[in-house]
Formats: sequence, structure tokens, C-alpha cells
Amino acid sequence: MGPAAANVAELAVRVGRSGYAPGMNTQKVMYKPIGMVGGAVAGVVAGVAFKQVWRIVSGKREAPHATDPTKGWTEILLAAALQGAVFGLVKAAVDRGGAHGVKALTGTWPD
Repeated sequence: MGPAAANVAELAVRVGRSGYAPGMNTQKVMYKPIGMVGGAVAGVVAGVAFKQVWRIVSGKREAPHATDPTKGWTEILLAAALQGAVFGLVKAAVDRGGAHGVKALTGTWPD
């Protein structure tokens, strides 16, 4: 067994004994489930927000699918860019809110 494998094996033994990995702090442990739930909520909220924004911008009920042969490149790429921007904005807002929540509970900012 090489040195890297030995280090991984030793870490696995220490994690198994202690129940957590060395270097993990309370804020990281608390933020993990908040981040996971927040990510799921952000996905749902972003999907709804994108549909509303697309209706306003395009005047159409549904955004085009990338494989729709009746739509042009411009419409497909505009829809994709807008969807990415909305998802990024919502995800950042939810992540930031979760970090503020952890700071309010623990007194320190999560890493």
C-alpha cells in the first residue's frame, strides 16, 4: 500500500472511531443539511421564477426545449441564458440566507 492509500486508510479509521472527520467544525455540520434543503427549495423556486420571467420576456407560456426543431438558435440560447441567470440568482440568495442563519445560531460564519 502506497503512502496516499495509507493516509486514506488512517483517516477512515479515525473517522470510524470518532464519528466525524478531523477538521470538521460545528458550523459545517450544521450548514450541510441547511444547504441541502436550501438547494432543493432553490431549485423549485427558481423553476417557478424562470417560468414567470419567460412569460414576461417572451409573451409565451412555455420556454423552448433545446431540441425543438421549430425554434431558432437565438430563442433557445436566450431561454437557456435566462434560465441559468435565474437559477444562479436564486441559488446564491438561498445559500447566503442559509449562511446568515447558521451565523445567527452559532455566532460564526460557515466555511
